[in-house]
Amino acid sequence: MFLAACGQEQQDPVLTSELTTPVDVTLHWRPEPGAAGQVVEYANAADGEYTVLEFAPPGKTTYKHPDLIPETQFYYRVRPVNGPATATVDITLPPGEEVPETDGHEWAEPRKGGGGTHPVASPEAVPGALKAEVKHANGILFTWEDHASDEEGYLIELKPAGAADYRVAAQLEPDVTSFGLITLPDEKIASCRVRAFRFGASSNLTQQRTGKV
Repeated sequence: MFLAACGQEQQDPVLTSELTTPVDVTLHWRPEPGAAGQVVEYANAADGEYTVLEFAPPGKTTYKHPDLIPETQFYYRVRPVNGPATATVDITLPPGEEVPETDGHEWAEPRKGGGGTHPVASPEAVPGALKAEVKHANGILFTWEDHASDEEGYLIELKPAGAADYRVAAQLEPDVTSFGLITLPDEKIASCRVRAFRFGASSNLTQQRTGKV
């Protein structure tokens, strides 16, 4: 009896879904212990191209995908996000939304430095020398050093004043060491950090077909 119960427990899916209305799907999952978070993704075919719905913080275990196309198949998966993040940098942007007329946002384009030599799984892969330069009322230029050799990319993470968790503000390609972020209205005062990341193994797939409306 005990062995059978253990075997059943090991087979329990990481991710489950339910159709809570004909066009709303709610997901539930078990986070991977020690992960920096989970990426929640969907596609309209099991082997299709998956789109990111959310980078969920470590303690979050549910997501609602609302107002979907009726009578359509949806497939879902979650993957853990792993990798070291910098110490935080606090930013305070000027009030208002004023942007200089001469600003063509060339400074905001992602630029690659590369050259990292440490695997993401090692503490030495943490990005170095993070700086956040305020460019105007809603623009920040982030620069850092690439220390990772096998990253799938970099994440810029922000925690606005009063927020409980960090959220991913930008997902960048490998070797990027400079990026300009145009902030949201609630990000005038925030803590920021940059993470070198790799995705872990995918959960099981779960699927739902939406109904008629």
